[in-house]
Amino acid sequence: MNAVGHDGYEQHPLLHTRVRDIASQGEGELTAVTHELHSDGRVVRIAHIRPESGIEWTTSADNIHAAAP
Repeated sequence: MNAVGHDGYEQHPLLHTRVRDIASQGEGELTAVTHELHSDGRVVRIAHIRPESGIEWTTSADNIHAAAP
């Protein structure tokens, strides 16, 4: 796992690059990876992706990889 700031944002190596979400097959810029603490103690890593349309979506950070050029 990558370093996480006190604000809950992960310093992910793909930040601000084009990524592909394997769950939705969508592509866009990775704008953030946040960590959410759930009531049962689990920490869930959430990837925030912004496509050209500007309407962001989220997915598990484990679902993203660099998009093909």
